[in-house]
Amino acid sequence: MSRPEALFPLFADLETLDGVGAKSAKAFEGLSVTRPRDLLFLLPYSGIDRSLQAGLSDYILPTTITIEVEVLRHNPARNRSAPVVIQTRDSAGEVLELVFFHARGDYLQRILPVGARRVVSGKAEANDYAVRMVHPDHILAPEEAKTLSGWEPVYPLTAGITQKTLQKAVASALTRLPDLPEWIDPGQMAKEGWPTWAEAVRRAHLPMSAQDLAADHPARARLAYDELLAHQLTLSLARARMRRGRGVESRGDGHLQARVLAALPYRPTGAQTRALSEIAADMAAPLRMNRLLQGDVGAGKTLVAMLALAVAVEAGGQGVMMAPTEILARQHHEGLRDLAASAGIRLELLTGRDRGAERAAKLAALAAGEIQVLVGTHAVFQKDVVFHDLRLAVVDEQHRFGVAQRMELGAKGEAVDVLVMTATPIPRSLALATYGDMDVSVLDEKPPGRKPIKTALVTTARIDEVVQHLKRALSEGRQAYWVCPLVEESELVDLASAEERFAQLRAALGEGRVGLVHGQMPPTDKDAAMARFVAGETGVLVATTVIEVGVNVPNASIMVIERAESFGLAQLHQLRGRVGRGAAESTCLLMYQAPLTETGERRLKTLRDTEDGFRIAEEDLAMRGAGDLIGTAQSGLPKFRVADIERQSALMAVAQSDARKLLHDDPKLESPRGKAARHLLWLLDQDRAIRLLTVG
Repeated sequence: MSRPEALFPLFADLETLDGVGAKSAKAFEGLSVTRPRDLLFLLPYSGIDRSLQAGLSDYILPTTITIEVEVLRHNPARNRSAPVVIQTRDSAGEVLELVFFHARGDYLQRILPVGARRVVSGKAEANDYAVRMVHPDHILAPEEAKTLSGWEPVYPLTAGITQKTLQKAVASALTRLPDLPEWIDPGQMAKEGWPTWAEAVRRAHLPMSAQDLAADHPARARLAYDELLAHQLTLSLARARMRRGRGVESRGDGHLQARVLAALPYRPTGAQTRALSEIAADMAAPLRMNRLLQGDVGAGKTLVAMLALAVAVEAGGQGVMMAPTEILARQHHEGLRDLAASAGIRLELLTGRDRGAERAAKLAALAAGEIQVLVGTHAVFQKDVVFHDLRLAVVDEQHRFGVAQRMELGAKGEAVDVLVMTATPIPRSLALATYGDMDVSVLDEKPPGRKPIKTALVTTARIDEVVQHLKRALSEGRQAYWVCPLVEESELVDLASAEERFAQLRAALGEGRVGLVHGQMPPTDKDAAMARFVAGETGVLVATTVIEVGVNVPNASIMVIERAESFGLAQLHQLRGRVGRGAAESTCLLMYQAPLTETGERRLKTLRDTEDGFRIAEEDLAMRGAGDLIGTAQSGLPKFRVADIERQSALMAVAQSDARKLLHDDPKLESPRGKAARHLLWLLDQDRAIRLLTVG
């Protein structure tokens, strides 16, 4: 299915626009602009008032002024580095000096002849001697001044692109706006007072005042909604395709689940029971499950996952659990092993380290259906890994798997049910943006017996006291984490390196009492250091944030985070969740370098005052913005040009329900409004959605 003809001019080469040559086309890439269409969504972020005033007395300097002047005389440059100064006066006789560096005298004589009247516009400043304007932005004859817009948009720039080049290219792109059929529900358009798409683009690029730049201005709100709608249509199509796969109905009879529960020293929380019944209902349905299990640190996701895997085995199938790293895969294996054994389920681990005969034996047992649950890393994606009857895939730490990987995983079995677990509580707006294709179960209760963690703030100046505190704790048989911000000494940021801190703590606490793990270590060394800590051979583990996810050492009851102000809130919350897993009272010490910035203080106090991950996530989103919150590079978070998911989460929710309704009424987008929506998907580069339509 090819792109609609009406959109061709918007997807032509940039060089077909006025004023864009090969060199500036290359420079435009710095703004992620490679086609005329990209310019339409590169909106101005502020503006300059260029309306003509009578004279200098109408302004409070320094500011941008636009006035008509008479040219009095040229004072040529005294030497090569000095500027040319041209004296002019306004209608009241006040003098304005125009200053030019490295300008040719004959050129200035031509555009500013003595005795002529000119309209000049630019930034003017007053010093003790004169009012000056250095390099005016505009110099026009009075009769040409009408071409100056009263309010000039200001765009983001990149090296090699000036405001003039950009404005000219945008003006040229705007002449290509096609009239497209309307994809927004007419009731929604009328209720919001939104313009048509072409009119919205035009008005967003030609603001008349600062109000026109606001996100809630009808033109901008409409364009933001279009982006969110296209994104939600893509997610909904992905969801529909996931579910169209004729799901296998996996009904458990409960006998294995009962054995797992009988082996537990406690009863599951209400949230765990509720989440499991939602998952079991999805698995028993003929549609494919695509569910997100969201739980705060320590809310007991592992148990829910094990019970879900037990349902798959009860139904005569197999289950797989995938983790992003080998450390985590091993931890899951250890965490699930005893539970599986108590139910008589055969559970095995497969990682990149399994080779030769050992690997071959595991693969044969898997293909024969003898291994009922497999735990592993991405290695379970490999071609030679064949299941006998895979029913359920559990994926841990979602944000390292985008929508594309979720689809790939779905291709492993006939119609595998997918359950994704994340320990990062996600604010609703982000959950809609990232997981709009999924149904969500939330674990919002802590299992009984988890004690609150005492969180305290201490300055780095008190490090010696902290070390003494650790010494006492170690002598009582307790264990601690010490998290450092960076691995190598960086000239740029004077943060204590893990290597150095490790050496100092070893000197203070004793040779064999301190271990070290960081991101640059070979995996085998990392695993060995972790294993010694888990076994209690080392009392303190010095680490970079590699321990952020999933590490479980019940005896560790102290968490020291050095330079805590350099971490994000969600990250601090994750790290703190590594303690408080055993019987001992746990503490988290946030060491910071004084003085703290206002945001730094707000961040650390939020953490001290609450353990509620969802409250922390909302606060983090408000403070940092979405891209930072889950690390844009690996977040799978869509990059919106106009929409702002932090501030427009309500619009996102509307777009999601509109997208789902449109696809419910017209699954193949074949009605007039459905065809219009296809234009939107092409326009916003959602070709994947188009492919989903054709494949389906």
